[in-house]
Amino acid sequence: MGRFSGGSASGASAGSSAGGRRESTCIRQRVRAAPCVAPRSTRGDTFQARDLHRTRRRHLSMNREDLLRLVDVIHRDKDIPAELIFQGLESAVGAAVKKRLGAGEDLVVAIDRKSGEISIEDDEGVYEFDLAELGRIAAQAFKQGFIQKIREAERDVLYDDYEARVGQIVNGTVQRYDGDALVVNLGRAEAGLPREERVRGETFGPGDRIRAIVLEVRKDGPRVRITISRTHPDLVRRLFELEVPEIADSIIEIKRVVREPGYRTKMAVISQDPKIDCIGACVGVRGSRIKAVIDELRGERIDIIRWSDSLETLVMNGLKPATIHLENIYPEVEQHSVTVVVDDDQQSLAIGKKGQNVRLASRLCGWDIDIKTRAQFEREEAGLPPEQLPSEAGAGAASNAADSSADETPTQD
Repeated sequence: MGRFSGGSASGASAGSSAGGRRESTCIRQRVRAAPCVAPRSTRGDTFQARDLHRTRRRHLSMNREDLLRLVDVIHRDKDIPAELIFQGLESAVGAAVKKRLGAGEDLVVAIDRKSGEISIEDDEGVYEFDLAELGRIAAQAFKQGFIQKIREAERDVLYDDYEARVGQIVNGTVQRYDGDALVVNLGRAEAGLPREERVRGETFGPGDRIRAIVLEVRKDGPRVRITISRTHPDLVRRLFELEVPEIADSIIEIKRVVREPGYRTKMAVISQDPKIDCIGACVGVRGSRIKAVIDELRGERIDIIRWSDSLETLVMNGLKPATIHLENIYPEVEQHSVTVVVDDDQQSLAIGKKGQNVRLASRLCGWDIDIKTRAQFEREEAGLPPEQLPSEAGAGAASNAADSSADETPTQD
């Protein structure tokens, strides 16, 4: 076995005495036992990069072709850019060499991207390097360092991939429950579907296919945490983009989506082509397109609303299926609210079950909506106190409409 240049031992040749041979053997054993700190050389406190070539303990055998093949396999298997893999190799080699020789921070490792040749540069020059020249502990440090760099690169690639897909639909398979959250296999990664992001009443079991929106992606140590949602309004938006070619082609624009998950959604659309009916295109022939979305949402009701830049028209459309007349809509700009006067038989429809219709319409328009019957409106205009009928008590602003029932019918004196 070759010795480090400049070692402190003397007389280890074939003609040396037995005592000399024992001394030489003892020195070699000390070098093997403590490979992380190199023996001192006569030229300085630590060995230079070229001193590593004089060891012949081969704990890591990998030629240039093997190195390039390793990079290619990892690149294709884990979809990590080859440049990141080379950088990981350079970092791992540098750390291992420093560990083996106690080299300073100015040591630089470079790998030729075409030939696989490894070179090390220090204060005295540039030297070719072979991984086989690492000692046992340094070779282990190289392996661990490289694996760590690959894991970090894999995490970063995964994070970048799914972070770019926030707000987009992903398909997955339910794996298991983790507390209240569902763990969903997305193929390359696992995602969590928390209880608050699931629609009330929906149940899933292991093996069930699921569609959801990527809600959040974040790094958590060595892992990437992906949160998905089935309650977000963008899920409805993306489903219609899949079902309606005119939306995918930007002929029809979805202006706004408001949703009470599991119950009802209102979606406002507008056509950029006057020849295309935006509502008809979204509904499809015999309701085929909207039915596909409703089925995916497990029966959630969807109202397609024609968008308008006119507040009064948008309010009128947003309160459907109730019949509203434009002349009975009174905006109050300072209060950012709208008073809507309806016929007695339209009040329940306008408010909706537990105030759902007026609440969604208010969110769609961005204004508070106050539903009043003609009698209520006239009494207020005359300065008379409002009657406290059950239906009237629940027919105030949209924020109070949740307590009224769709089955209540207003009565008149």
